[in-house]
Amino acid sequence: MLEESPASARTARLRALTINHRIAPLEELERVALSPVAAQQVCRTLLARGVAAIALSTCHRTELYWESGDAPHDALAEASFRASVPGGWPAADSRVGRLQGEAVTRHLLRVAAGLESVLVGEAEVLGQLRGAAELARAAGVRAPVLVELFRDALRFGGMARARTRIGEGALSVASAAVQLLLGTRPDLRDSTVLVVGAGKVGQKVVRHLVAERTGRCVLLNRTLARAEAAARQYGVLAASLTELPRWLPQASAVVVAAQSEAPLLTPENLGPMLRNRADRPLFIIDIAVPRDVDPSVNEMDGVYLYDIDSLQSVAQQSLALRRQQIAAAEAIIAEHVADFGKLISRGLNRASRDAEHPSVGESPLRTFEL
Repeated sequence: MLEESPASARTARLRALTINHRIAPLEELERVALSPVAAQQVCRTLLARGVAAIALSTCHRTELYWESGDAPHDALAEASFRASVPGGWPAADSRVGRLQGEAVTRHLLRVAAGLESVLVGEAEVLGQLRGAAELARAAGVRAPVLVELFRDALRFGGMARARTRIGEGALSVASAAVQLLLGTRPDLRDSTVLVVGAGKVGQKVVRHLVAERTGRCVLLNRTLARAEAAARQYGVLAASLTELPRWLPQASAVVVAAQSEAPLLTPENLGPMLRNRADRPLFIIDIAVPRDVDPSVNEMDGVYLYDIDSLQSVAQQSLALRRQQIAAAEAIIAEHVADFGKLISRGLNRASRDAEHPSVGESPLRTFEL
């Protein structure tokens, strides 16, 4: 009988919970979406109880990764994760994926390669993975196998795009939103488009609108100074979010990419803004999760609302160009799952040697630091 290696024993203890767009509808993804503060807090809470974990929350997934010591560890991780989600746990158990061992590694590599994204091949997920790992590190998480898992996934995501053409023609959420808008108005040169939210996604939307030579683009944000700084960079107008009623009657479209605990646009507050508007359609694209626009806005006369699920049609057109590259990426994932075990084995051996003979001021786990 072959004796199990320390590395394979450690990777076998990896666990993950995932609630994602493949198994849960947008309404449930909204309810479980974690803010950066909440994601870091669940890591901190679990670490205080002896479980090292990393929480990942994006537009299309909320996930928890941890290294299990025993069954009570797993129960504790799930209970803490349940308690952390703001809007309630999915009622159907089939909408929660539970992974362990190599399946965790394989899943995270697929996420990093963009194969689990609605917009297959998109690269924004790499920044989201890095952000999740940094939040966990700031919470005190240092578990070698778990930290190296995320570090390796980031390396793999770049390698997958270099060795295949999976990212060629891939859309980001921001670019897909603009493509969706172009489907309603092929020429934006005579349009006024409002972008609500001056964060990373909102700024990317502005960049794509500028590339499409949009007639007038206005970036609105709660903090005016942030909107003004971004607006100067892209050569567009800036305004405070409080000025939305002034600008909306002139707009052909609004792209909403803010992070808000409550809907920014509802039939109640949108109705008065539309009274001074000419009789022409208003297109609203809400790319936030949780959503920034109340879905019932779509029932208002002359208003056409698209949410992040609406990007699927744009994604399918882009996906058709990259189907062969998906198979190529799948192949290198299979070989890389095995390589991860070897990587962990080398890292554990090095950490063991360094623990016996550490250099001055040097951590024995430095190999695994992000």
